[in-house]
Amino acid sequence: MADQERKTEMESAELKRKKRMKLLVHALAFAIFQTIVILVFSLTVMRIKNPKFRVLSITVEDLQAVTTNPPYFNIKLNAQVAVKNTNFGHFKFQNTTISFDYGGAGVGVGDALVARGRSKARSTKKINVNVELNSNNIPNNSSLQREIESGYLALTCHSKLSGKVQLMKLIKKKKSAEMRCAMLVNLLTKAVQDIKCQ
Repeated sequence: MADQERKTEMESAELKRKKRMKLLVHALAFAIFQTIVILVFSLTVMRIKNPKFRVLSITVEDLQAVTTNPPYFNIKLNAQVAVKNTNFGHFKFQNTTISFDYGGAGVGVGDALVARGRSKARSTKKINVNVELNSNNIPNNSSLQREIESGYLALTCHSKLSGKVQLMKLIKKKKSAEMRCAMLVNLLTKAVQDIKCQ
């Protein structure tokens, strides 16, 4: 009888040991699974990238260009710009200006104001801005007269959009987006063409 009791006690102890091992294996598997989930979450969702800031389209509302001495232009444009936010949190940006320059000379011909705003998570915010460009700052010895006579005017624009990306109302990180675009204004058809942004 004592042998049988000892045998049942040993079987009971063996059963308890197996249960503990099984529980330990389950706890370890759960810990590994949680580590993988946290690692994937931190590498995808928590990775904050710079948003993208681009000119989508520009329409000419009014255009005057003359080749008399001195040559002159005055152009009113409506530009649609986009702030593309690929993050899992929204991007709040501050006021900024888009500076338009004549050709490669870098002579400022006008500025457009982009009001502060917010681009939602993983979306693109489109903004319309108006700008008036004129040749008042372009020196007389430039190639402006030749360009107006050719029917095409080369312009560039550039801007820096600064703000913060906010994730889950806990994490805020400063980010910025830079835009540099080149374009041609067709003076005959009164259209902006060949817009190329970096």
